[in-house]
Amino acid sequence: MIEKDFISNPYKKSIENGSFTWSSPSNIALVKYWGKKENQIPENPSISFTLNNCKTTTTVSFSKKQLNTDFSLEVFLDGQLKTDFKPKILTFFNRIETYLPFLKDYHFKIETSNTFPHSSGIASSASGMSALALCLMSIEKELIKSSVIPSAVEESHNEDFFIKKASFLARLGSGSACRSLEGDIVVWGKHDTIEGSSDLFGVKYPYEIHNNFKNYQDTILLVDKGEKQVSSSVGHNLMYGHPFAQKRFKQANKNLSNVVSILKKGSLDAFIALVESEALTLHAMMMTSMPYFILMKPNTLEIINKIWSYREKTNSKLCFTLDAGANVHVLYPESETKTCLEFIQNELVAYCQNGQYICDRIGFGAKQL
Repeated sequence: MIEKDFISNPYKKSIENGSFTWSSPSNIALVKYWGKKENQIPENPSISFTLNNCKTTTTVSFSKKQLNTDFSLEVFLDGQLKTDFKPKILTFFNRIETYLPFLKDYHFKIETSNTFPHSSGIASSASGMSALALCLMSIEKELIKSSVIPSAVEESHNEDFFIKKASFLARLGSGSACRSLEGDIVVWGKHDTIEGSSDLFGVKYPYEIHNNFKNYQDTILLVDKGEKQVSSSVGHNLMYGHPFAQKRFKQANKNLSNVVSILKKGSLDAFIALVESEALTLHAMMMTSMPYFILMKPNTLEIINKIWSYREKTNSKLCFTLDAGANVHVLYPESETKTCLEFIQNELVAYCQNGQYICDRIGFGAKQL
């Protein structure tokens, strides 16, 4: 599919008001994307686990306006008006208006809440933008139904098209958001070995997954619940002219090819090596950009060293990955849940802010409430 496939047919009727609610999960990339081209196109493909418990629930209420000269919206987080969220949503609306031409016809009240700390490196923008995109797609679906355009109704009622367009829209708000609509493993970015992969939207991983990776566990250690010092958007932009950028993009493509084999064969040792290398490479790109920055904290490094020591002593298949922040995702097979949680509680929780952590696992994508 190409961009023009997501441009809507005219709506012949309108609806006065309404409300839709979606819950959408965060995700954690195994092969990371860092750096993007214009229009939120990734410089390299990525693959992620969809999470289950770390999610955003968003309700979009809409009412018809008298004048449709500009966007009209208000944003609430946990019941509190958040004026500082509004510019990002307005930027998002500007990017997607071509594909959702009803946006200036309504006033929108956007109410959102997270099950995890906002802006702390657990991809709140991914879950938030995907939930918002799904709410907006539900509005369009209702508009199309009321317009009674046979071909458009058929498209809108096609679940595959609905998800693809929602993913396409979510990408224009936050790149990784396009990986948060489905589970349990999602690929974003064109790659020769992944059938159906696209730079425009995320796709559910289409190949065999070994039982070793079914119901994989992710315990997120909240090392720092504060807002990141450098936003992901700024970090991505620093890949322009980065001295190691092209080598990194090639490495990511190669690693994604290797993931296909790893997921099929159930090779846990190869999985550990690849995932941890990807995590450290992501932060290496941050530390070698200009200007350079460090999002890891001292306790992040303490946890990593503890994990390495534990694995050496026990031959556990526990490993870590990192997102663009200080928090540590501790990944392990379901079969090791009891022993890994004991290790986490006994040796790692001490390095978490206020001793806080989140037990999560691979999930199954967004759902309408």
